[in-house]
Amino acid sequence: MHVVKYIIKRLLYAFLTVMVLCALTFFMMRLLPGDPFIGEKAIPETTLKALNAKYGLDKPVIVQFFMYIGNVFKGDLGISMHYNNRPIVDIISQAFPYSFDLGIRSLIFATIMGILLGIVAAVKRGTIWDTLSMLLAIIGVSVPSFIIGSLLQYVLGLGLYQLTGVRIFPIFGWNDFNSKILPAFALSFSSMATISRLMRTSMLDVLGQDYIKTAKSKGLSQKKIIWKHAVRNAIMPVITVLGPIAAAVLTGAFVVENIFAIPGMGKFFVNSIRVQDYTMISGITMFYGTFLVLANLIVDLAYGFIDPRVKLAKVKE
Repeated sequence: MHVVKYIIKRLLYAFLTVMVLCALTFFMMRLLPGDPFIGEKAIPETTLKALNAKYGLDKPVIVQFFMYIGNVFKGDLGISMHYNNRPIVDIISQAFPYSFDLGIRSLIFATIMGILLGIVAAVKRGTIWDTLSMLLAIIGVSVPSFIIGSLLQYVLGLGLYQLTGVRIFPIFGWNDFNSKILPAFALSFSSMATISRLMRTSMLDVLGQDYIKTAKSKGLSQKKIIWKHAVRNAIMPVITVLGPIAAAVLTGAFVVENIFAIPGMGKFFVNSIRVQDYTMISGITMFYGTFLVLANLIVDLAYGFIDPRVKLAKVKE
């Protein structure tokens, strides 16, 4: 019963978070200067009035907001003002698979490599391996993904092509396996650095615990101590941050998608802001907001099932 109450409470928090995000996006978007139908070419006044009436922009803002909320509950995110009146849901269903593919590849790569680098840095503390791992982490945290992506395009894309005459790593597109390596690595670099630093700190803390010293005194091999006892407990903080890291990876994909010309949601989102496509901005923001809140919710619940101590502590709330 307590577990059910906890899950219901988390679901309620997630729902309220999405609603607040939707409201903030809706009202702040309308504070932007300009008009979505006024561009470089002049539009007759009668045509402008007809367009505003068609999209409900002639109604009071509060009425527009409640109309939008009602449509969202029906699964209708509206139609785009600048993409030939296409439904937002159709655009998302077309573009999101590319963004999700890039994001999940980056997240898997960042998680695996970050954990391994953190383990190596902790076990080899004070050695050249520790220094190199932390140097890589500092670079990853300090350098933006679009800089990493541009460097990868220049060095591994153009550089290797000039040396070998073979296009090993394409610098744009999302076709074969090779074309997906550079953008996934560019997007994952910052997250990999964060995970490796966190894993190193957690591993050092665990390796200093009494039960690790007891395992050593019993004659257990270092390999068994690390993988069976230390990693299992040290990985818990990493699981905690996987939700925010997933959010960072998916939202950061907008820039990387534009650099590598990936036909994902990045181009639609960036262009919709430029042309003030209200319905597109609201729809994509609502979709991503819901997706990321659910990702954090799943990680939060999974953390309790993985670590019984956390589960018991949360049940007592």
